[in-house]
Amino acid sequence: MSDTGIQPLTVYGSNISYFTGKMENYLRVKGIAYTLEPMTMPEGFKQMQEKVGVSQMPGVLLGDGRWMTDTTAMIEWLEPHYPDNPILPSNPVQALVCQLLEDYADEWLWRPAMHYRWFYPEGAHLQSRHLTDELMAAVPSPGFFKRWLVRRRQRSGYTMGDGVTPQNVAGVEQIYLDTLQRLQAIFEQRPFLLGSRPSLADIGFSGPFFRHFGLDPIPLEIMRQRAPAVLEWMARLWNTRLSSSGEWLDGVPGDLEPLLQDIGRSYLPYLCANAEAVAADQRRFDVEVAGVSYRQARYSRYRVWCLQELRNRFEKLSGTDQEQARALLERTGCWEPLWRIKDLPLLPGQEQELPFRGSSKMVAAND
Repeated sequence: MSDTGIQPLTVYGSNISYFTGKMENYLRVKGIAYTLEPMTMPEGFKQMQEKVGVSQMPGVLLGDGRWMTDTTAMIEWLEPHYPDNPILPSNPVQALVCQLLEDYADEWLWRPAMHYRWFYPEGAHLQSRHLTDELMAAVPSPGFFKRWLVRRRQRSGYTMGDGVTPQNVAGVEQIYLDTLQRLQAIFEQRPFLLGSRPSLADIGFSGPFFRHFGLDPIPLEIMRQRAPAVLEWMARLWNTRLSSSGEWLDGVPGDLEPLLQDIGRSYLPYLCANAEAVAADQRRFDVEVAGVSYRQARYSRYRVWCLQELRNRFEKLSGTDQEQARALLERTGCWEPLWRIKDLPLLPGQEQELPFRGSSKMVAAND
């Protein structure tokens, strides 16, 4: 059964957007009807600011007139309203791993995804044309100028602005190459990350893969050559409905551990460095993780919230489940950085009203 009172759903975003693609994959897998509308500039972004407090995509308009933002919070809110065919396993340790993988895909794979799109001319010129045609038709400026503005904004905000420099390009691209290798090994063995049924982890990975790595010329060609099973998984996920799909495996498959090790080596230490920068009100900070140096990365209060959410989810586990989860996190190097900072610098009420209202301090996912 579903809550028909909140239908129909309208998703406002872009059909080449990271998080719009993630949200669409979720809605399709769940069998929740929706329509996709472009979040046009400037009207659409102004409307999002008015309705939810932040200009980012996607935004979701419910049938009862409420607006929502932030894919993680929206999915969590929608699940009990559409309880059939849940996307999160009932096994608590599996569920925690799904949430950790989703967060990693959202906030760490974002960096190589944005890099490949905006660093290389092949992707930057292609997608800046797409975005200006899709979202900026009403902006009264010449097309070439709008495309230049898009490229300049995205590079200053989401590549150079997130600590990607010519000196660390190889390290940023290695994140993608390593992830391809891990996923190829998994999808050669089974259709989805946890078995023959998609989970929240698959939905999380669809953000960077479906609308960035799978669309932009350079990462797509790398995927074709190195990881064809990942390319097949992207199409399979888009075409799968939970109502007719299979089962999850028992426990956490061992071949997920290399991904968790990546999280322990890179993403969680980065979250700690970001939290320290927020605590010091240091808007830009330098950090080295997994042997890669990031210079003048912008701090993000939202990513402090992400770290706190991961800790909260662990603390909600029962004693036995906590023991099993801790053993896995310790074995993969995730435990120590997850708890490295004793008191996180959360502001009062930060992001507590998601998905119905965000903070202007959130990282805007306007790709």
